[in-house]
Amino acid sequence: MSNFQGLPPTGFLRLRAILAPGGPIPVSKSTWWQGVKDGRFPRSVKLGKRVTVWRVEDIRRLIETGSA
Repeated sequence: MSNFQGLPPTGFLRLRAILAPGGPIPVSKSTWWQGVKDGRFPRSVKLGKRVTVWRVEDIRRLIETGSA
């Protein structure tokens, strides 16, 4: 996986900032959601009815362990 220098130190990320080509994790949306369901990828946080985000710290940990 690519490095994650473009990620903020803390906060939340939307899916488009996580998945390639805009983000560091090269998997499709369907693979990502299946991984979230299976527990391979971090759980999401609902900020609103139509707003789903992930903690930057969880994404950094995922990248560091190379699990994606």
